[in-house]
Amino acid sequence: MSRSAHRVETFGTTIFTEINALAQEHQALNLGQGKPDFDTPPAILAVFAQALQAGNLNQYAPGPGTVSLRQAVADHAARFYQLSIDPARGVIVTSGATEGIFAAILGLVDPGDEVIVIEPFYDSYVPNILMANATPVFVPLHPPTWTFDPAELRAAFSSRTRLLILNTPHNPTGRVFSPQELSLIADLCQEHDVIVLADEVYEHLTFGQTRYTPIATLPGMFERTITVSSAGKVFSATGWKIGWVYGPPDLVDAAGRAHQFITFAVHHPTQEAVAYALNQPDSFYQEFKAMYERKLDLLSAALEGTGLQYQRPEGTYFIMADFSALSNQTPMEFTRHLISKIGVACIPPETFYSAQHAHIGAKYVRFSFCKHDETLLQVKERLSQLQR
Repeated sequence: MSRSAHRVETFGTTIFTEINALAQEHQALNLGQGKPDFDTPPAILAVFAQALQAGNLNQYAPGPGTVSLRQAVADHAARFYQLSIDPARGVIVTSGATEGIFAAILGLVDPGDEVIVIEPFYDSYVPNILMANATPVFVPLHPPTWTFDPAELRAAFSSRTRLLILNTPHNPTGRVFSPQELSLIADLCQEHDVIVLADEVYEHLTFGQTRYTPIATLPGMFERTITVSSAGKVFSATGWKIGWVYGPPDLVDAAGRAHQFITFAVHHPTQEAVAYALNQPDSFYQEFKAMYERKLDLLSAALEGTGLQYQRPEGTYFIMADFSALSNQTPMEFTRHLISKIGVACIPPETFYSAQHAHIGAKYVRFSFCKHDETLLQVKERLSQLQR
């Protein structure tokens, strides 16, 4: 009888597909998946249109990425983090950060290795680890401050640990790990000879006085850090699926060996537009942060007085909200209630945890605020029904 391969037997439909369908069915305001409901800046779209019509960019791009985009990624790392990246050997362009993460795991992790995963986690991490026949080892962040226990982190390391996945600013909690937390992670990785896979797709989304520090900039960490980011968040272009991996050539080469047999190359004209976008002036990045500060304020105002409790995020465009004062339901049950009765969609974080730690997020749901201001004002009206 036909059946699926064992490696995918435990993989169900992603929660994002399920929630998007429910939101559409009930015509709910969708604060679930982290995709903006507004478009990419016009100047960047204009460069994309020009590249599309140039007549010489509609065939395969170079497998590692176009020269212009790899140079732009290296220039960006130098400009913001004072990192010296070789654009020819230290950068590959991937089909979004998700493919970059998968390529890095396949290229760096052997069967039987252990990979440390901080919970709650982006939902591709664990399936990627399992498809590499490796073992995830989980370290939870503890609410409401979403910090890890140093003893639990130390205990996660063993002689089999090969990789630690670090996502900061952190999806879904909005934490930006402090220099002290990063130093502890760095010390443990150096002590145990562990590589860090740094997922920094929200690198430009921090609030107030919070600053993002790449772990690759810490002493002794550049040579053991492979960094993944993308154009999707900062340029409101999640549909373009342009990401990149950068770091020391030996680690990037490992990811590249896998990448060439996953997608080989990614969309050629879009790479030219993203190369232009990365070179935007400082004012672009400042205005981007200011826009999201305003949207954060709007969603915070929508949550006030509803009974939903939350910690103001330090970064990303997500808020984790505790609904325990309102309901004894599971996160999925409460999410269905919000969608069908209140008309607002969110994401239950149950699939962002291992079975042993799922109880930690058992009274939380995640809202995204990468939406039009008008949408967030409508959300406030609808959420006000929770206390009626």
